[in-house]
Amino acid sequence: MSARPLRIACLQTRPRPDFAGALGEALALAEAAVAEGAGLLALPEHCGGLRSEGASVVPPAAAEAEHPVLAGLADFAARHGVWMLIGSLAIPGPEGGIRNRSMVLDDAGRIRARYDRIHRFDVALSGAETCRESDRGGPGGVAALAQAPFGLIGMSLCDDLRCPLLYRDLARAGAEILAVPAAFTRRDGGAPWRVLNRARAIENGAFVVAPGAVGPVEGGGACHGHSLIVGPWGEVLAEGGDAPGLVLATVDLAEVETVRARIPSLAGDRPYRMPAED
Repeated sequence: MSARPLRIACLQTRPRPDFAGALGEALALAEAAVAEGAGLLALPEHCGGLRSEGASVVPPAAAEAEHPVLAGLADFAARHGVWMLIGSLAIPGPEGGIRNRSMVLDDAGRIRARYDRIHRFDVALSGAETCRESDRGGPGGVAALAQAPFGLIGMSLCDDLRCPLLYRDLARAGAEILAVPAAFTRRDGGAPWRVLNRARAIENGAFVVAPGAVGPVEGGGACHGHSLIVGPWGEVLAEGGDAPGLVLATVDLAEVETVRARIPSLAGDRPYRMPAED
């Protein structure tokens, strides 16, 4: 089996309250990633900007055709000939709220796939600390895959991570890389983040690329960081910390075929039914 090497960079950016700050933060790390030879650059959720108001997240929003962060990142991808995972941008939705939208750009800066996050983060972290993303708009309802020359990317966002059926379906559709851009809260991220990303890799025999935003959010709260690149055996190949920076790993995508041949769990799924209630 021929090797299929790919240099991946997670760009661990800070949540910025406006478009200009978000784009500047992303481009500085993107330049460094290209200098390190990365062919796939992955940005966190809300890399287009993030603020909070009480229990609600309030990212700055703009239509795709007018979004300055999208335009700037597309220009960068085209000039440097790299693929980019835009973790997410806030896009006005048809219901009057916003859609939390992830995108994959090809090496000409074209959008190859879009994914509107399906599972929203509505939680009570404590009696006094809550977060309700549903206050800002409705969820998506369609899974997404992005075909790149190096392999097939299955797209997800943040709290999708707690919903393993999505990743199973993406893997069964052929995804070799499972993308999990996130802005996990610092309070919520410590225990589940690493464990769940490794679990999604092991369950599906896939690489997991999980860029995480890091640091304080204007208006309150903070993001966990600790971006991850995980191999299909569940081994952590690279991990970020509590500060902005690059998380880099060179992977061999041929490992996915090897793992799935040795442990063919995707082919082993069987239908079943739950016992009837008395």
